[in-house]
Amino acid sequence: MANLRVAVDVGGTFTDICIMDETSGALRIEKTASSADPIEGIMAGVEKAGIDLSQVALFSHGTTVATNALITRRLPRAAMVCTEGFRDVIEIRRANKEDLWDTYKDVVPPYIPRRDRLVVPERVDASGKIVKPLDEEAAREVARILKRRGVSAIAVCFMNAFVNGANERRMKEILLEAMPDVPVSTSSEVLPEIFEHERFSTTVANAVLSPVVVDYTRRLSKRLNAGGYTRDLLLLHTGGGVMTPKSVEDFAARLAGSGIAAGAIASRHIAMLCGFKNSIGLDMGGTSTDVSLAYEGQSRVTKDWYVEYGYPIRFSSIEVLTIGAGGGSLAWQDEAGSLRNGPQSAGANPGPACYGNGNMQPTNTDANLVLGRLGTSLAGGKITLDPELAEKAVREGVAKPFGLELHAAADAIIKVANANMSDAVRLISISRGYDPRDFALVAFGGAGALHGAAIAKELSIPAVIVPPSPGVTSALGCLLVDVQHDFSESHIKAVAEADPAGIEAEFSRMEKEAVERLTHEGVAAGDIVLQRTVDMMYQGQWRSLAVTAPSPIVSMADLVEAFHREHNREYNFRRDETPVSLYRLNLKATGLVPKAELMKHEPTGIVPEPRSTRPVWFDPEASVETPIYHRDDLPAGFTFTGPAVIEQFDSTTIVPPGTKAEVDPYLNIIIRI
Repeated sequence: MANLRVAVDVGGTFTDICIMDETSGALRIEKTASSADPIEGIMAGVEKAGIDLSQVALFSHGTTVATNALITRRLPRAAMVCTEGFRDVIEIRRANKEDLWDTYKDVVPPYIPRRDRLVVPERVDASGKIVKPLDEEAAREVARILKRRGVSAIAVCFMNAFVNGANERRMKEILLEAMPDVPVSTSSEVLPEIFEHERFSTTVANAVLSPVVVDYTRRLSKRLNAGGYTRDLLLLHTGGGVMTPKSVEDFAARLAGSGIAAGAIASRHIAMLCGFKNSIGLDMGGTSTDVSLAYEGQSRVTKDWYVEYGYPIRFSSIEVLTIGAGGGSLAWQDEAGSLRNGPQSAGANPGPACYGNGNMQPTNTDANLVLGRLGTSLAGGKITLDPELAEKAVREGVAKPFGLELHAAADAIIKVANANMSDAVRLISISRGYDPRDFALVAFGGAGALHGAAIAKELSIPAVIVPPSPGVTSALGCLLVDVQHDFSESHIKAVAEADPAGIEAEFSRMEKEAVERLTHEGVAAGDIVLQRTVDMMYQGQWRSLAVTAPSPIVSMADLVEAFHREHNREYNFRRDETPVSLYRLNLKATGLVPKAELMKHEPTGIVPEPRSTRPVWFDPEASVETPIYHRDDLPAGFTFTGPAVIEQFDSTTIVPPGTKAEVDPYLNIIIRI
């Protein structure tokens, strides 16, 4: 029987592979260099790991293909068909800018240029009444033009189609009659919600990505099948679930941001194993740090996100805050004479100064090496670090300009980086109404465990969790997800005028569609879980909050009280006398996928000896002779007090002086701050 579960996370530098044995829960990892075509890197990793694809029960994949396609604009030619008079909605946007004070910086142009945005006469009013039926003669002329232009995808975006998509559906039929092989995305199917720019923008992103992503999933599925894999390839989407290639054909834009969601999922799961329902994920890599939050075992979800500013993608997404802070982030002096850290990065090539590839500017990796927190090799000896080059970069780039001693300069670099990451944690916790003191910090990624304890101390977070394989934790997240789809429907109405029976009928319709879709994907009826939420707001507001909705809905009073409580938690006030409005109905449909348990280890009572010692500067004034452990030597149940440095293939963990640490049954290191 097939008993292996394989997860692959493709990064800019490495492709990470996690292999889990279903029967034992044993986990092993592999890393291979990423390639220009991610599929080649994946297959090379599968071969390097010695995976027999015929023995694989589940193959899950977090991909950056969609994200990279939008960023690089390597997109096929696509077209947009709009209501007459509204072809420029996606270019006008919200008439705002990312940097309000930069007069010269413009928002990037839309994914579809104006010449490929065509119009047809039609109109639906705000109530859903068809004021002007689709002009079918004009529609056929548009289809003829687009066929001649050879477009690869089409977005159909009509005004008020979120309440009545009949004209959009007819336009799609006419386009498919002329071009049966061209994917057509309609806004009423992709995102049936008010706010035309957000709806149009999401539909356009879905259309332009469809040929790219569908081609990728088909090619990867074909390669896996040729190797003996017989089941569906599962692709991680931003909402925190997976989807099959069949669903990708209709909702390609859900894969934009796929990669960063995996780390948030894994950190939440690991924290739950350690007994923490509230957790903050700190995923620090070579270039950036991703911060996520889970409260009461649930990840925060948002619809306010984008790959490029000005072009929102309004599918539900796990909220992840990304900042330019990583091992390769550069330390530099600004015009006011202050020390800065990032967002500029040395990247994978040339990399930090200590790599010896020509970079002379100091990075976080160089500073950690100077302070003794890093050894002279990474990735099991595959990367050798040169301490002299690191010292030279820190001395020339920071110590001399600021008049600091070498170790004080390195310490300053790390403190600025930690301050940046601490601010990011504050943004996703304190500014959302959460107290960091009620959370555990899950530190992972190649560099997260180096900085986790210091950040936790800064924020009074009581515990830091370092997973067994921090560098490939995001890949592990791909093994811990279910098939998931998100449905939504605009329902703008004052609570006083709302009809519970009508709301129940709309939820029932969405639930029927959800069950049909999951059943089509092979999910058994007993494995389907449906979760309802209602977005609500005080009348006069336009920002809403999601409130869990019961099934069935028989009264609005409980929903209103739940909204008041949530508003008080998020914004620290409530106004019980203010009328409340409904905004949107949401349904999360989950198809449960059987999950293998991670291997649990019994305490051995063995007290491992450090493999060596070296001076480490936890304070720039003096070094401390610090034991150096290897992660593989630390058994379950082992407890120790810092200082300590723990090295392993994919990361290094710092346990500061005076802090206590323990290895739990799942081999996580829990550091008590």
